[in-house]
Amino acid sequence: MPCMFMKIQNTRKLAGTLMNGGFKLAELPGSRLKNEGLNALHPVVLVPGIVTGGLELWEGKPCSEGLFRKRLWGGSFAEIFKRPLCWLEHLSLDNETGLDPPGIRVRAATGLVAADYFAPGYFVWANLIENLAKIGYEQKNMYMASYDWRLSFQNTEISDQSLSRLKRKIELLYVTNGNKKMVVVPHSMGVNYFLHFLKWVEAPPPVGGAGGLGWCAKHIKAIMNIGPAFLGVPKAVANILSAEGKDVAFFRAMAPGLFDLETFGFQTFQHVMRVFRTWDSVISLLPKGGETVWGDLNRSPEEENVCHSAKTQYLHSSSKESNGNDTDTRRSIQENELAKYGRLVSFGKVASEIPSSQLSLIDPKTYLLFPLNVINNGMSGFITGILYENEPISSTSCEELMTEYDGMSQESIKRVTENKAYTARTLIDLLRFVAPKTMQRAESHFSHGLADNLEDPKYSHYKYWSNPLETMLPDAPNMEIFCSYGVGIPTERSYVYKISPSDRCKSIPLQIDISADGSDNDCLSGGVYFVDGDESVPVVSAGFMCAKGWRGKTRFNPSGIATHIREYQHKPPASLLEGRGTESGAHVDILGNFALIEDVLRVAAGASGTELGGDRVYSGIMEMSEQINIQL
Repeated sequence: MPCMFMKIQNTRKLAGTLMNGGFKLAELPGSRLKNEGLNALHPVVLVPGIVTGGLELWEGKPCSEGLFRKRLWGGSFAEIFKRPLCWLEHLSLDNETGLDPPGIRVRAATGLVAADYFAPGYFVWANLIENLAKIGYEQKNMYMASYDWRLSFQNTEISDQSLSRLKRKIELLYVTNGNKKMVVVPHSMGVNYFLHFLKWVEAPPPVGGAGGLGWCAKHIKAIMNIGPAFLGVPKAVANILSAEGKDVAFFRAMAPGLFDLETFGFQTFQHVMRVFRTWDSVISLLPKGGETVWGDLNRSPEEENVCHSAKTQYLHSSSKESNGNDTDTRRSIQENELAKYGRLVSFGKVASEIPSSQLSLIDPKTYLLFPLNVINNGMSGFITGILYENEPISSTSCEELMTEYDGMSQESIKRVTENKAYTARTLIDLLRFVAPKTMQRAESHFSHGLADNLEDPKYSHYKYWSNPLETMLPDAPNMEIFCSYGVGIPTERSYVYKISPSDRCKSIPLQIDISADGSDNDCLSGGVYFVDGDESVPVVSAGFMCAKGWRGKTRFNPSGIATHIREYQHKPPASLLEGRGTESGAHVDILGNFALIEDVLRVAAGASGTELGGDRVYSGIMEMSEQINIQL
């Protein structure tokens, strides 16, 4: 990892040297717009997403001596190599409370430096901050709303009053900047966090911020959501099932001993899973909306959109009208070429492809009920019976690597794989089985369903507030919402799994089947089915709410807040001089995209979505949205 960061720094130095030697880089959007007369107007609030914000140690165990107020996350990461087990212990949360364990206090770094760079030379918000500064922004009218991204959103208030601090800061910026409304710019999971805030801030105490109805209308001009994971990401499923995604699965297959040996004194995958499963925020990113949004065994919203490997058939170099009917090419794709993306997890390539009538299907509830009842009754330790081993594992080295797979028998794992395909509906049951404590804790804070009746009093509970399909936007008709995201990059959508060949203690029994590949024009590669997106978030998750769910006056948007889709066609850097690219659509790199930066600056300076040009659509999001049959 340090070598990678050194290469990044050297690249930046090279770019600067070449520029001074006569090569000229593109002019920064902030400089150009400043010359055009653009000036700071509305205060700007930046909301980072998962893993991109720094975390500091305020109290720790003896092994953390010398780390007081040092970065445990975001920085040089030197501590990973010095004391990895100690580092992981302090990044883990309590399995019962979802907060810091006793004797440990980890807090979010504060100020703009909290998320300007993830590591030396690797920008997150730095480029946007620099360009905002060009037109007059500084700390008096710009704020980084950092928070502990490991926690459930409601627990950030219990931990260090992050929600209250955000409310007070917005109110202060409003008053000290001439009663100007905020332009809020959340990224990735920060989008879901701020959606939670919109409900929290107006809700009455003790669970809410007591701002009262009308607080959002008074204080917020626009929310410019970047890389929004509104409806979740399939990657979260792979993280919980096997602590892996496509890249990890590839390296695991190429060098099978790399992650299973005691690298740096610990077994990587087992420890990564143990830590992941204490972070409730990971559960917040599970797919929302069930089969209605993500598809069933036979269909999905992308069924008429060929996969990324053939994207040239439907992605165009110039935007098309948002109501365009350019679907002839997609409709010409033969039925047997359409990937069944609704099968988010399949056991075996065959199960991911064959007609549903030929699938071996078992209702997960028939074998999930037993362990959930035991846990809900407060029993702990190893559960006896057909699903769990009768004998506890006695090895000390194993006991140190506790994951929720530890008590499961081979028979119970086999039962899981007998249900050959899982959709967004049955997948939740699967996760409740393989990660019962994790799901029980996290599901008290998050919900992943689709509301039938938003007037039902149950939806006043905070666990629904970050799901746009189970909550209403505030009464703020003059506010605007932007869905701004990259397209044109293969993005994980569903997975082919297998049982891990290893039977050693504490091994993770399920893993992505790297050998599962499709034809040259197929969407399957290395056990992963791909669709269009920004490398992390599929288009349907990023764009549906702005394309349909919130468009006009709907039950999710009763005041008719205007929504705009702003897509950025990915273009990789042409040379080292561009660094990570000024036209990148990748999930994090898009924060350096010049077109996106210009959009943010113009809205911050007073422009409306209409003045930006309204929707800019390159993908098939409009057609996909029509495939999602939701009562509006």
